[in-house]
Amino acid sequence: MSVIDETTKVGGSPRWLAALVLGLAGLFYAYAVWNAVAHLISMAQGGLTTAGWVSLAFGVVFPALVFVFAYLIGRRRRVGELALVLLAGLGLVAVFWMSLLAYSLTLVGP
Repeated sequence: MSVIDETTKVGGSPRWLAALVLGLAGLFYAYAVWNAVAHLISMAQGGLTTAGWVSLAFGVVFPALVFVFAYLIGRRRRVGELALVLLAGLGLVAVFWMSLLAYSLTLVGP
């Protein structure tokens, strides 16, 4: 019977590779947060309702929540599976972002 060293392997893959995938995916999620903050600032200059503030502020928080949730799902899996879970989460963030942009067009008055 062999003993697996927990410091070098995560789900059968090297820990450094999992950290690299997590770091690269984290950059894409951080870009989504940065983009949402910039959009919130630009929309706030024209004036927002309470619903507008809540929806656009949730747009800032949503990518971080999806990143944490995707990490929790994929942390004990192999690197390829972790990358797929993070990519699926990024797709979810993109769909939410497009929906938020469409909604923010209704916030702007004629």
